[in-house]
Amino acid sequence: MPRQLHLNAFLMNTGHHEASWRLPESDPFAHVDLDHYVRLARIAERGAFDSLFLADGPQLWNTVAQRPAGALEPLTLLTALATATEHIGLIATASTSYNSPYNLARKFASLDIVSKGRAGWNIVTTAGAEAARNFGLDAEPAHAERYARAAEFLDVARLLWDSWEDDTVVADKAAGVWGDDGKIHPPRHRGTYFRVEGALNVPRTPQGYPLLVQAGSSEDGKRFAARYAEAVFTAQQTLADARSFYADLKARTAAAGRDPDHVKVLPGIVPVVGSTEAEARRLEQVLDEHIVPEHGLRRLEELLRLDPGTLALDAELPGELPSEDEIEGAKSRYTLIVELARRERLTVRRLIARLGGGRGHLTFAGTPEQVADTIGRWFAEGAADGFNIMPAVLPSGLETFVDQVVPLLRARGLFRAEYGPRQTLRERYGLPRPANQHVTGVPALV
Repeated sequence: MPRQLHLNAFLMNTGHHEASWRLPESDPFAHVDLDHYVRLARIAERGAFDSLFLADGPQLWNTVAQRPAGALEPLTLLTALATATEHIGLIATASTSYNSPYNLARKFASLDIVSKGRAGWNIVTTAGAEAARNFGLDAEPAHAERYARAAEFLDVARLLWDSWEDDTVVADKAAGVWGDDGKIHPPRHRGTYFRVEGALNVPRTPQGYPLLVQAGSSEDGKRFAARYAEAVFTAQQTLADARSFYADLKARTAAAGRDPDHVKVLPGIVPVVGSTEAEARRLEQVLDEHIVPEHGLRRLEELLRLDPGTLALDAELPGELPSEDEIEGAKSRYTLIVELARRERLTVRRLIARLGGGRGHLTFAGTPEQVADTIGRWFAEGAADGFNIMPAVLPSGLETFVDQVVPLLRARGLFRAEYGPRQTLRERYGLPRPANQHVTGVPALV
């Protein structure tokens, strides 16, 4: 069968454009409205998307003045969406820096069981001092330390998900034996960051364990992805950069002893779709005109580790900026933003507008045909296995993509016409169900 795209719907309150909430049709309270998310999930499922995704972090994002702030806890929300959908995968972000392996492994196992095998985990290490201070720390742990902790976290989580063999439950009513204690395998883990003794109190799930997703593109992030990830969300501004990232990650995955086809690379794209290119540009312009530059200026100075008042809206970035080595959080996003500003000689005002639309992800305004052309080209030229679709405005942007772009991708043989027989999220991504390491004696991802 010819290779086909994987499409993931990245859902964010009223849309990914920071000014989307100001449009007349937008609901400023959508970020805490379950019905809003049910509608979005069903639109994406109508388009036969592989999965939907919720970002998250253990801190209040932005200032409450800028855009709808705060978010429902994603595993709670996805459990509700599991009952409102049948096929679409459900991916939640959760931090390895501010969780414990036992509780988080249990939550994802529960979601996988409730959804009948549709759970996915976007693994983040969580940058930023704001989050650290919410957990009693004075500053965020060093970048390398966060990834070392994440690696041990994943190893322990897999031990927990494998702590029940698939056939542990025998349910022998006549003999009075519900399960086989010999098929329970407590981790008894003693490591640098964690001590976990007992087996998980949830049976092994339909997928074995959830689809493992990762979004870091730094050197540490790529090493981690090569070892663990099965899908990678990435931000790339150019086809050349995307091809380079794709080839590098596939090579690293092979070097780690894994099948490169078992990690799917999905760049983010923020499509603004119009019936003509001029209409799409007008829609984009309306959104950009609703940005309050002062909000973006404050956030940009924080991201670039600059003192307040350093940047001028109508000037380019200063020549002297901190090096990537001096940045402990969001290293890859820092580099992407600085390179974007330098490459296109953007003023700070114009850079804020670009980031307001996609926070460093590729933004594209055009007709349905032009959007489909761009997606198809990146897919064909070794830059992507699929895309993280990030509509600028929700729900209208997702509806337009499903109704106008998806049919073009189907007509070109790039995307499925329908879901077909019920599948787990892993099966939809073309991935095997991991063997239980206690049965095979082989680490589950190798």
